[in-house]
Amino acid sequence: MALPALPGSGVQFRRILAHFPQELSLAFAYGSGVFRQAGTAPSQSVHNMLDFVFAVDDSVTWHMMNLLKNRSHYSFLKLFGPKQISNIQSCGAGIYYNTLVRCNGRMIKYGVIGTDALIDDLLHWKTLYVAGRLQKPVKILTQNENGKLQAALLSNLKSAVTAAFLMLPESFSEEDLYMQIAGLSYSGDFRMIIGEDRSKVLNIVKENVPHFQKLYSNILQECSQVVYKHQLGRLEIDKSPEGQFMQLMALPRTLQQKITSFVDPPGKNRDVEEVLLKVAHDPDCGLVVHQGISGIVRTSSLIQSSKTILTAGLKKSVTYSMKKMYKMTKGCLRKAS
Repeated sequence: MALPALPGSGVQFRRILAHFPQELSLAFAYGSGVFRQAGTAPSQSVHNMLDFVFAVDDSVTWHMMNLLKNRSHYSFLKLFGPKQISNIQSCGAGIYYNTLVRCNGRMIKYGVIGTDALIDDLLHWKTLYVAGRLQKPVKILTQNENGKLQAALLSNLKSAVTAAFLMLPESFSEEDLYMQIAGLSYSGDFRMIIGEDRSKVLNIVKENVPHFQKLYSNILQECSQVVYKHQLGRLEIDKSPEGQFMQLMALPRTLQQKITSFVDPPGKNRDVEEVLLKVAHDPDCGLVVHQGISGIVRTSSLIQSSKTILTAGLKKSVTYSMKKMYKMTKGCLRKAS
């Protein structure tokens, strides 16, 4: 049985989706406008901006059709046409956002990403941008029968569990695991210092443990390296060097490369397997993994944020940033009280 998002959201999402070209391999909604977060009253949630991601097989064609339907959604970049918009989309995290768009009576933000770019991020964590969003509960609105995409979505969840295991102690709670997973894509993100509520990860997990369980329970039950005490909400994992080496070898390619670049001194040029074996024996193995993830996220979040001035335009960029700062200030005041 599907777990509910915020009341009445299903019909509203379908109405919004109807405003866009329908050639989508995947569309999902996410964020505080979809799933309730701690510290947010139900009456406030229904006024939060709705966030969407649309995956498309042909970005140039999709933007061409969307410019015909929704030209006002775009910044001055619409003057350069769909090909240039797609070129800008391919920079950084490979996603193009139109933000602060009024649609069907709600304020929305939507990102467009190529299906191949999405699959690459899900499998290899090249940017961990959209892959990171899909490690947390989202509401899938439409998904086609692309077998590669379906396999990549599952692979991304398994990778999130593996990375979290490496950063957790031998025994921990289910909520600890979900906190670690939810925080992966915020590691190294400068927006967590300027512009985001620093309690964001806790707020996401606290109200949504059943949604996380729906995503991860089967993976945990099938994983040979964990004892999953579902009724107690506790887990135990193998923290031996052999166990950690197996987990490190199962990490996405980009993260393995980042870890190798941190650990391997310049000029040594040891192969990845040799370096990961060394890391597996390191008492600070979890910290090394965290540094690798932070390195991926830091780069993609900086480039993606710098694109916002182009994709949203100056006025919307300032307005959007001010809204983020307001949310961060509210979170800090709530914590202090």
